[in-house]
Amino acid sequence: MSWARAVVSWSSGKDSTWALRAAVADWGRMEVVGLLTTTSTAPAGAGQQGEPVERISMHGVRRALLDAQSRALGLPVHVVELPWPCSNADYQARMAARVEALVADEIEIVVFGDLFLEDVRAYRERMLEGSGLTPVFPLWGRDTRELALEMIDGGLVATLSCVDLGKLPREFVGRRFDAQLLADLPAGIDPCGERGEFHTFVSAGPGFGSAIEFELGEVVERDGFAWVDLIAS
Repeated sequence: MSWARAVVSWSSGKDSTWALRAAVADWGRMEVVGLLTTTSTAPAGAGQQGEPVERISMHGVRRALLDAQSRALGLPVHVVELPWPCSNADYQARMAARVEALVADEIEIVVFGDLFLEDVRAYRERMLEGSGLTPVFPLWGRDTRELALEMIDGGLVATLSCVDLGKLPREFVGRRFDAQLLADLPAGIDPCGERGEFHTFVSAGPGFGSAIEFELGEVVERDGFAWVDLIAS
């Protein structure tokens, strides 16, 4: 039997980790052969002021921790390196080049961890239309509180790497994603942070061959967000 080769759109966080888990379980349809992510090198995000460190876009996670995740999961990571600042046209051009390379490598599916934002899903579908890659959304439509508890009960270990200060206080950044955090979230905050309230870094869980050791570093506030610098131990 032949399965479609797939990559998982990878943010380093809990939703992409759980989407990977779902995709691996869907063995009758696809074979996950890698991760796909974007990075940029800029002072914006976590880290010392002005320190140019390559990080996963928005989550602010250092490349060293991304590589550690790749090793722990036993999956290669396909990185789209973005300039800072990056125009939408430049982003689309670089992503299109990566998509062409994936198709040339006989990859047919991109797995996304999106949960319910219709505009985000529509954008992904539009960008991949006619490319040779099919977007798949294994977590789509799940109740996010039930999903968050499923992740926690399933052994996922995640840390909040970034919070939107317009929605959550600074004190939430660096906290463990656990039942106590869910109980402490203010009213109106999605339990999975699907509206961008927070982003996470996963250091252990299903599919990880070993836990990733790291330390909490400096917290930086910029452009209405707070990031904690996660430093590999």
